[in-house]
Amino acid sequence: MYYPEELVEEIRNRNDIISVIGSYTKLQKKGSNHMGLCPFHNEKTPSFSVSPSKQMYHCFGCGVGGNVFTFIMEYENYSFVEALKYLAERAGIALPEQEYSAEAKRQADLRTRLFEVNKLAAKYFYYQLKSDRGQAAYRYLTGRGLAEETIKQFGLGFSNKFSDDLYQYLKKSNYEDEFLKQSGLVTIDEKRGASDKFWNRVMFPIMDVNQRVIGFGGRVMGDGMPKYLNSPETLIFDKSRILYGLNIAKTSRESNLLLCEGYMDVIALHSAGFTNAVAALGTAFTGYHAKLMKRYTNEVILTFDNDNAGTQATLRAIPILKDAGLSVKVVNMEPYKDPDDFIKALGADEYRKRIEEAKNSFFFEIDVLQKQYDMQDPEQKTRFFREIAKKLLSFREELERNFYIDAVAKNYLIDVEQLRRLVNRLGSQMIGGISQTKKYRQEKRNAKRKQEDGITKSQKLMLTWLVEDNTLFDKIKGILDPEDFTEGICNKVATLVFDQYEKEHTVIPAKIINRFESKEEQSEVAALFSAGIKGDMNKVDWQKALSDTVQRLKEHSLDKQSEKAIAVNDTALLQKIIMKKAELKKHSITFDW
Repeated sequence: MYYPEELVEEIRNRNDIISVIGSYTKLQKKGSNHMGLCPFHNEKTPSFSVSPSKQMYHCFGCGVGGNVFTFIMEYENYSFVEALKYLAERAGIALPEQEYSAEAKRQADLRTRLFEVNKLAAKYFYYQLKSDRGQAAYRYLTGRGLAEETIKQFGLGFSNKFSDDLYQYLKKSNYEDEFLKQSGLVTIDEKRGASDKFWNRVMFPIMDVNQRVIGFGGRVMGDGMPKYLNSPETLIFDKSRILYGLNIAKTSRESNLLLCEGYMDVIALHSAGFTNAVAALGTAFTGYHAKLMKRYTNEVILTFDNDNAGTQATLRAIPILKDAGLSVKVVNMEPYKDPDDFIKALGADEYRKRIEEAKNSFFFEIDVLQKQYDMQDPEQKTRFFREIAKKLLSFREELERNFYIDAVAKNYLIDVEQLRRLVNRLGSQMIGGISQTKKYRQEKRNAKRKQEDGITKSQKLMLTWLVEDNTLFDKIKGILDPEDFTEGICNKVATLVFDQYEKEHTVIPAKIINRFESKEEQSEVAALFSAGIKGDMNKVDWQKALSDTVQRLKEHSLDKQSEKAIAVNDTALLQKIIMKKAELKKHSITFDW
């Protein structure tokens, strides 16, 4: 952390979380909390809870959570320091620059300068496109059907044929060689000197979701290779974490996102009115891309090229998107290769119809599979349906699987009961193929996992109760301590909670969240403080729930300590633990008010 904790706390206290989040999404008071639609994923029923007393938020739908800093970092894609500056300015607090460490200041300055030089380069490329040197590139873009408004909206440009033109321009703008080497815009070699990364290419500025230029893509003019070239990775650019066009698509009113292959597909779709189109940047589609899309939609429609490479890319993307919890459909663009060709030939209205008729991804996979078999050959036809049956087994929910069985039978004109029996038989064979030993081990692992899940839930519940009612610290004193919170991040959080109460005689969840750097950890901590409260339980039920939870946690903690004592062969320690366990069983933990 680059600023004193006292200053960070002052900034957090001066930015009420209800006021900050309420400026991004509508909140309505429900009991002691405020509820609203989650700004990080699409939903119709509010599951996003903001607590004024805890000064934290938690979404029970997608799991995100944290304090006011976390929210700004997540929503605006800011670093912690950027979020701190934003909220300090909002609260009218001047930040002392001298509080930066030398390395932190260097990194912050470098990020700022990288944003600046990329913005300057984008303006330069746009200027070149409009100059006499860029006429060929300009004709290429207008020849692809792009209007002047579209060219301006996406900031398209041109890097001319002189291999050091941008370098010379940036040098005149007082950028030194050492910095330019880190910008990704210039290559500097001791022997060959300096040369531009991009030359004789149509330029596509790449923007983050906050409209900041972070890198470039360039399409070569002529027959040079590679056809498309992206900026190398820099401090602000990682192509595996960026979706081209998302800075515009995130504000689209459409209920889904269109995922296509490249820059021109995105631009062509946007210019035709489909402002929800995005694309990965010439790299494999990743789980991070899918999670990024999940923030803005629940449904993705794939519209990759209508060729073998596009089909394979579609098949690879489907499971990644499904794993992220997204519904997936596939557009049929036959007889055209890509969205651009389709729209030029048949128009935007016909393309919208194709989107409305987009095929469920499961049936797309089945259609691709069918092409591998001769359906006139009984043996191959049987093998095809066996493969379908195997794929149907991937639906773990029986109701969903039965719906798909019915649909497959209808689509392929086969008897639904025969298909159901085939699916059930293959399922039984898979289960029967597992040896009893493996089955026993699996059952044992499942039982242990279930027990551990129960303990984790109890530890989360106890942490939430301690935060909700600080008087519980005195009641559990001498019974529970941070060592008894054993699962995952619970131990670290419990240590901070107990320590804060001991020093300040209160617990401030938002302050504890600040002790964790990553947004993922902050969400996890927020979830620990949102596990549940005593609610409408009467006094007797509440006392029993608390007693049972404390008893369960202490027993599990002693079991863990026993395992460690046995592992190191500490007989004396083991004897003490056994005595504690015996005492615990003899006298149940009870609480009286």
